[in-house]
Amino acid sequence: MSSNGIFQHTACNKSHHSYEEKLQSSSEHLSPGLMTDLREEGKEQVMDNETPEKKCVEEVLEGVSLAPAHCLWTTEANGSVRLRIDELCPQEPITVHQMFMTSVQKYGNLFALATKRNDKWEKITFSEYYHLSRMAAKSFLKLGLERFHSVAILGFNSEEWFLSAVGAVFAGGLMTGIYATNSPEACLYVASDSRANVIVVENQKQLDKILQIKDNLTHLKAIVQYSGPLQKKMPNLYSWEEFMGFGVDISDKSLDDIIDSQKANQCCVLIYTSGTTGMPKGVMLSHDNITWTARHASQAGDMQPAEVKQETIVSYLPLSHIAGQIYDLWTGIQWGELVYFAQPDALKGSLITTLREASPSSHMGVPRVWEKIMEKIKEEISHSAYMKKKLVTWAMSVILDANQRSTKDEEKSFVFTLADSLVMEKLRAELGFSRCQKFFSGAAPIGSDTMQFFLGLNIWIYEVYGMSESAGPHFMSGPKACKLLSCGKVVPGCRCKLANIDADGIGEVCFWGRNVFMGYLNMEDKTMEALGEDGWLRSGDLAKMDEEGFLYITGRIKELIITAGGENIPPLPIEQAVKREIPIISNAMLIGDKRKFLSILLTLKCVTNPETMEPTDNLSLEAVEYCQQLGSQARNVSDIIGGRDKVVNHAIQEGIDRVNAKATSNAQRIQKWTILRKEFSGSGGELGPTMKLRRPIVLKMYQSEIETFYRE
Repeated sequence: MSSNGIFQHTACNKSHHSYEEKLQSSSEHLSPGLMTDLREEGKEQVMDNETPEKKCVEEVLEGVSLAPAHCLWTTEANGSVRLRIDELCPQEPITVHQMFMTSVQKYGNLFALATKRNDKWEKITFSEYYHLSRMAAKSFLKLGLERFHSVAILGFNSEEWFLSAVGAVFAGGLMTGIYATNSPEACLYVASDSRANVIVVENQKQLDKILQIKDNLTHLKAIVQYSGPLQKKMPNLYSWEEFMGFGVDISDKSLDDIIDSQKANQCCVLIYTSGTTGMPKGVMLSHDNITWTARHASQAGDMQPAEVKQETIVSYLPLSHIAGQIYDLWTGIQWGELVYFAQPDALKGSLITTLREASPSSHMGVPRVWEKIMEKIKEEISHSAYMKKKLVTWAMSVILDANQRSTKDEEKSFVFTLADSLVMEKLRAELGFSRCQKFFSGAAPIGSDTMQFFLGLNIWIYEVYGMSESAGPHFMSGPKACKLLSCGKVVPGCRCKLANIDADGIGEVCFWGRNVFMGYLNMEDKTMEALGEDGWLRSGDLAKMDEEGFLYITGRIKELIITAGGENIPPLPIEQAVKREIPIISNAMLIGDKRKFLSILLTLKCVTNPETMEPTDNLSLEAVEYCQQLGSQARNVSDIIGGRDKVVNHAIQEGIDRVNAKATSNAQRIQKWTILRKEFSGSGGELGPTMKLRRPIVLKMYQSEIETFYRE
């Protein structure tokens, strides 16, 4: 047994020896180290010994009502788990309702949610938010929501999305988000697997998907549409207004009885993985996973409770993904934040308008969002008058140099202060960041060029690293702990270790803490694969850690390229190096698994159709300027592909050569490359909902181009 483990797989088997039974029944929630020590002593009377940790656990659990549990994991929707309470995270476990009630008592009169209707921001308080969530819960019960069945929500972020989510939990159901970009078939999988009794859809477009599959959903009882008029009356289809009135005859006592029956170690949220490496998995998160993470992860990011200063954020990231959900929804309740909802076309251009109006105090983005903002700023700078362009370039150079040489809070020079106040304050205000103090990036690694660009604007982007299975962040950078290109340090109260460390100090990142999930719904083999015999969550990510505890991701085990010669090559560092050396490249995907040499697929930066979000043939302004600097007149992707523009193709080869010159071995050199006809995109299928590269799909889509590399 690992010295860091708490229970082996046999801990879930009821046929233990008497000592093991007594050990587990007497101390359900001991930490990994203490549990190991107790086993090694092998004495039944050890449970009578006083240890600071045991005393801490007993004090926490005194009077706390938890559902009976025999294991750290479960795969059943109505199952319960042992909580990982120890001296690092001894806080009393609470349910989502208890968290919300505490916030209502503290922040009841503060505004909680802001929605723009008819060009005017309408706000509701935390007291109103709580009351409306109870109304939604009663209506779900009236529609027949059963305990531990799901309410599936399909649509863009909104007040109704939040009320449906909280209401589903209050009513004893499982809140389940479905990506708005999902196909009808993908919606069918999630709704069926989660046994959805009710599906809440945004509009007619999303409703049409459900109508195509509803006959195959055996548990479905009702559909609710929260935006736009119902175009056709159908049985069991309701508008939001109709829905919110259904629960009037459900008594408060009936709802309270259900709320009171909920335990912190039971499931309340399902997060479905994006399915980039197989069928989506339903990540089961307990009340304790949600409430503990909402409190402690946000503390690591220096989010302030409303009694100190009310934080303001803009909600626009997919709420079906853990990053958006924990940051917008649950942390918002925990700390009394004011959440502004962006418009559905946020990523088509309206996000900046919302940011200017909301003036958030913190902002979360995935790397592709930050890249798009960067490209927009570069485009506007290039269109500026000569003197303004020179002034901005000078200011960015001064600020970047100063920030790279010091930490965020170190005192800066007069020239730095002048550049920031004279130039950058105005630029940040134009972006809607005049009041923003904290900027976060998560869901995928962010490029160093993007980090450095924003550093030149005096915007420090703090990386957040975690998984759906860790209820979001397990490592965080923040104002008090930040190193460029690092994911930060482990969230206080959580543990981490690197497994199978190689000669370079690189190993698999493993997680332990109150944020670690309950298990995958109905998937025992996958659950055991993720948690192993010792209960540590295996991330599948490779990383190294410096002497101060800062984590640096180097790749992903499943993405490792093992060449025909047997060399293991993580693709991410090479791909990022190519993008750094060749500014015209938007995406790079390394190829070479079981092959004799490496090759790479490249896409060029291009203009995106604002309506369809599909990449066009037109090169971006930055790409056009790059070509012009080389002496090329190319303005379209089609002008360059297939070796048509010798100048640009030569420059790309030179960039590849520079990357190869830094390779640690011949096997890590890129031998062949090609430019694809279009940029990777979500609509094209190459990128997932959070703009993460879907490597298996790209391999299938561009199989013919790849095979061309390796023909004799």
